[in-house]
Amino acid sequence: MRHDEVREGHAMGRRGLLVTGAASALTLGAVSFAGAAPHTDGEIRVVRGVLPPDAPDYVYLPVEVGRGVRELAVSYGYERPAVPAGTPGNALDIGIFDERGVALGGEGFRGWSGGARTSFFIRADDATPGYVAGPVRAGVWHIVLGPYTVAPRGLPYEVTITLRYGEPGRTPERIYPPERAGGRGRAWYRGDCHLHSWHSDGRRTPGEIAALARAAGLDFIHTSEHNTHAGQPFWAEHAGDDLLILTGEEITTRTGHVLALGTDPGTFVDWRYRARENRFGRFAREIRRAGGLVVPAHPHASCVGCGWKFGLGEADAVEVWNGSYTADDEVSLQAWDAALARGRWIPAMGNSDAHRDPDPVGGPQTVVLAEELTRAAVLEGLRRGRSYVVESSAVSLALSAGDGRGRRAGIGERLRAAADAPVTVRFAVAGAPDGGSVRLVTEQGVLLTRAAADLEPGSGTGADRAAGAGARARAGAGAGSDAGAGAGGWRGGEWRTGAGRAGYARLEVRHPSGRLAGFTNPVFLGG
Repeated sequence: MRHDEVREGHAMGRRGLLVTGAASALTLGAVSFAGAAPHTDGEIRVVRGVLPPDAPDYVYLPVEVGRGVRELAVSYGYERPAVPAGTPGNALDIGIFDERGVALGGEGFRGWSGGARTSFFIRADDATPGYVAGPVRAGVWHIVLGPYTVAPRGLPYEVTITLRYGEPGRTPERIYPPERAGGRGRAWYRGDCHLHSWHSDGRRTPGEIAALARAAGLDFIHTSEHNTHAGQPFWAEHAGDDLLILTGEEITTRTGHVLALGTDPGTFVDWRYRARENRFGRFAREIRRAGGLVVPAHPHASCVGCGWKFGLGEADAVEVWNGSYTADDEVSLQAWDAALARGRWIPAMGNSDAHRDPDPVGGPQTVVLAEELTRAAVLEGLRRGRSYVVESSAVSLALSAGDGRGRRAGIGERLRAAADAPVTVRFAVAGAPDGGSVRLVTEQGVLLTRAAADLEPGSGTGADRAAGAGARARAGAGAGSDAGAGAGGWRGGEWRTGAGRAGYARLEVRHPSGRLAGFTNPVFLGG
């Protein structure tokens, strides 16, 4: 194996910046493998350099690949010096585009691992998780380095590229999860739509996640790897009549994360832009053309680059609750409620964002009323806001409003009653936490609070009616469980108002500490 070294020693000034349509970027000098003989075992090139504190978002390293390459392998490392408290240190992401180029939204994407791996390979017959298997064709490939944060003294890095030669092998057929599961007909189905496996920065296999989803009483889950669709085919064998698996991506930009939820299998959505570039609308349209929903994730998260800065104009839903309930989630909940009070209706979701043990799959989870357990029906239920969010399958909620004239509306629906018409809002909860409370919230704030233990005992059938619009007696039940849902069974109550006095009503269940245990999307009142 031949080993050559390239020293870059470059100083990245502003003159080196290129606006390529994929955020501000810098393209380095090309690494050439010219002269490599196809019969040799392989060749290695090493590139070293230093990224300054004001480095662009993406640094492209062109690699000239000749014919007869069986495998392209890349490894990298970088220095992580100590920095003063409160000062960002070095963090460097990595991915690759093939000979088709690096155009924004183009076809050249072949993989991304962010900062989760220090090496990867691509062959026709196999690839590192997060990378797309396929032929290593001749042409100029581009390794993309993403300096996520850079320490004040800069980010020294080293990239090693290895080409191995020989017969390429055969690319396996990509088989994706089916878009239909057995289900229970029209029913409330539980799901977790934000999960990470070892195909991005998670530590669990798809099989392990599917097993945990079943154990958590989930009916559907969603693949949401960071900035890659490569892992989607590896979920097919873990789907079944009892578990629907939707495909998608978590688009991880420098100014916020968003779920491309339920897109057509094999859909890749680019992430190389910031909010100030006004490009997101294009990719939101791509998500919808691929049959998916646009769902900003953890919009008020405090980690670098995590908070959503693009606005909600393109959102089909918003992830109000992400993982264990924290102050960030409370801010998201209150911001969402304030938007409701202003007349801005965007359905709310909650997901676990589970990465590794001990992150609980299904904690929290979104429960959606769907006509059947299919991709189309679940997405339609989420889009319409016919859903609620709870901390686990032990908790179930129900909410409806009626006007005394036979008109009734459930979660996510509107009761079209005259402004002076009396309205009764009915609610029920099963599995409320010990010592917990139930609240009814309108645009004026919390108008009713009751201790969960003081609510009237009710049957699953009554709660089913409260859930609205023909939901079945298994309302709120997870896969394989019955409608009783949780310790103490269903307990409920009602609140009377006028259609002109409240624009909406929604339900919250809280622990004694105030931590959220569940909440519904609203029932809207009036015309």
